[in-house]
Amino acid sequence: MTELWLFLHVAAVVVWIGGMVFAHFCLRPAALATLQPPQRLPLMSAALGRFFTLVAVSLLLLWGSGLAMFAAMASSGGRPPMSWNLMAAIAAVMTLVFAVIALRLHPRMRGAVAAAEWPKAAATLDAIRRLVVLNLVLGFLTIAVATLGRLAN
Repeated sequence: MTELWLFLHVAAVVVWIGGMVFAHFCLRPAALATLQPPQRLPLMSAALGRFFTLVAVSLLLLWGSGLAMFAAMASSGGRPPMSWNLMAAIAAVMTLVFAVIALRLHPRMRGAVAAAEWPKAAATLDAIRRLVVLNLVLGFLTIAVATLGRLAN
């Protein structure tokens, strides 16, 4: 069962981190280069809305699988490695950052797009972008802890 939990955990990471990389380094620059605000901002809002649904599912899988692996370790009498605790702490911060983006900023952006308030929508998208960069850095740090942290355990 542990292998299944680990697979779900890694798959959820791939969706979340990979999606942020794609949105930030591929979709955003292409949209900026080819579309004006009345086309670009609705596209970005719609794409982010779909992505945030995937991230929400990924978060359920990440937390569920992570907690299941912690529980399996505890039930077998073992102690989780320190890297697991660090991953969980970083994941908690990332989850909070995502919550701010998805529950506060994205609805604000959707409202500005619906009202054709392009400067407000663009400013909100920029705030989302900055928090996505933060989560990208934290996500890669978590991957480093997960892979390189084994060396310290």
